[in-house]
Amino acid sequence: MIRDQKMWPWHVLAGVVILVLLGLHMTIMHLDKIVRIFNPAPGHPVEWLNVLSRTGSPFFLVTYVILLGAALFHGLYGLRNILFELHPPAWLKTAIGVILGLAGLGLFAYGTWAAFAGFALARTL
Repeated sequence: MIRDQKMWPWHVLAGVVILVLLGLHMTIMHLDKIVRIFNPAPGHPVEWLNVLSRTGSPFFLVTYVILLGAALFHGLYGLRNILFELHPPAWLKTAIGVILGLAGLGLFAYGTWAAFAGFALARTL
C-alpha cells in the first residue's frame, strides 16, 4: 500500500501533462483557423508540409516522447489499479505488475524509436 501512495502523485502529474499536451494538440489541429501556430503552410494541419514541419521540430520530438511516456504510465497504472481492485492473489498482483511494466517499456521504446525515426526522416526531406 505504501508504494501505491508514492506512485499516486506521479499518476496525477501524468494526467496534468496529458491535459496540457493534448490541449496543445487540439489547438494546433482543430483551431487552426483561429490560432495559426505550428502550421507554416496554408491549408489544413494534416497537409504534408505542415506535418513535415512539425515532425522535424525538436520541440515536437520532445513533446511526443513526453506525451507518450505520460499516457502510457497514466493508462497502465490506472489499469493496474483497476485490476488490483478485484483483489487477486499476491502472485497474480506481481504478474500483473511485471506484464504491464514490460508492456509499457516496450511500447515506450517502440514509440520513441518511431518519433526519432520521423524526426530524422523529416530532417532529410
